[in-house]
Amino acid sequence: MSDSTCPANALVVVTSGAEAKFFRNDGTATEIKLSDAGGLTPKDLADDGPSGSQPSEASARDTDEATFAKQLAHHLYAQAHKGKFEHLVLVADPATLGEIRPLLHLEVTNRITMELNKTLTNSPTHDIERSLSAA
Repeated sequence: MSDSTCPANALVVVTSGAEAKFFRNDGTATEIKLSDAGGLTPKDLADDGPSGSQPSEASARDTDEATFAKQLAHHLYAQAHKGKFEHLVLVADPATLGEIRPLLHLEVTNRITMELNKTLTNSPTHDIERSLSAA
């Protein structure tokens, strides 16, 4: 992670263990203006399997969240490899951040300019903008 900002045209990923919403910063680092850039929902979780080993007491939900984190990490790597983003802002709850960090390829982590440890997947865009500006 470099300078803890949300630069212009940064890809902003707001995620939980069950979905990811993508935004672009159409503003500047000081005046963030997000636009919808799609999202990612879990594919067939049974086919993909979770990342790494899971404790035997892990619930089906825990396993699904781990599998989705793996799918998101693969998606971000593919997008980075295609040059789809130069700067990445990652917004997620603590558990999801902890799940996804070790799965991210160096090509993705080198582009992270900010991480925000918050649950904002169900928040309106202006609340996400406000949280990023305050970080």
